[in-house]
Amino acid sequence: MRWTASIFAALLALASAPSQAQAQEYPAKPIRIIVPFAPGGIVDTAARVVGQKLHERWGQQVVIENRPGGNGFIGVMATAKSPADGYTLMMAHTGEFSVNPAIFKDVPYELERDFIPITLINDAPMVFVVNSGVPYKSMQDLIAAAKAKPGTVAVSTPGTGSIQHLLLEWAGLATGAKFLHVPYKGGAPAITATAGGEVPAGSAAMGSAMPHITSGRVTVVAVTTGKRSAVNMSWPTLQESGVPGVESSIWAGLFAPKGVPQPIIDKLYGELTKILEMPDVKERFAAGGGVPGGMPPAAFKAHIVKEAAGLKEVVIKANVKAE
Repeated sequence: MRWTASIFAALLALASAPSQAQAQEYPAKPIRIIVPFAPGGIVDTAARVVGQKLHERWGQQVVIENRPGGNGFIGVMATAKSPADGYTLMMAHTGEFSVNPAIFKDVPYELERDFIPITLINDAPMVFVVNSGVPYKSMQDLIAAAKAKPGTVAVSTPGTGSIQHLLLEWAGLATGAKFLHVPYKGGAPAITATAGGEVPAGSAAMGSAMPHITSGRVTVVAVTTGKRSAVNMSWPTLQESGVPGVESSIWAGLFAPKGVPQPIIDKLYGELTKILEMPDVKERFAAGGGVPGGMPPAAFKAHIVKEAAGLKEVVIKANVKAE
């Protein structure tokens, strides 16, 4: 038995040797990071910040490839079908792995089957805002009005099935309030509608709302994370505003196709944790209200799975239909 165990151990060592050697040489050529969106926004910014830092530290070019369209499906599937050698990665966000599986019946990819989560890169709260000229001055005011006259308090979002929309429905389920959802084609027109008074309130990404917050055209009544935002500690959370159990954010994370050798995943994760501690990186993410991640791969995966299950429950209970 001792002889058999020794042979087995030797075979395991031989099997892992190529992966270890590959990781030591990695990266030996340029790396590609696919972004399932057009340039601009939290995901593209995260990819470019990380890509530049990896280039500086490793000396290899990191190419950002924007592959927008199809609710992120085009870029995600391009990554899933790429060689599992660590030279094609993907920067994705809440939408691809938490929202899409909750909204769509037929998603052509699966987190467990097709990808390895490497780490969360940037995490930013969303905000509930009101036009500064309306009588609502708090989240409690909005909820009270939506309860008093169900379906009359209009709230803008970037579109049906967006994380902002699901958050609005979740808040309604948690409080018994019935809001009037007003979907727009994107975050910019949605927040602009609220800032201009076309819609009295909005559920928005903090980054897209910041110019209007700074100008005073909209007022933040709640942030969506469990803790208050360092951007402005006076803004209460949803839970502090009488919306129990509702907590969400817009995150960006780095993924690899399934099958990339573990030593390469470990090397990438180790490098990224150092990058995310850099003051200039923290400053860049803070400009959009975000904070750097650094969550270990297993914890990041567990976070996504839990979030996706929660949003699926919201979709079912609120009867949200994808457009």
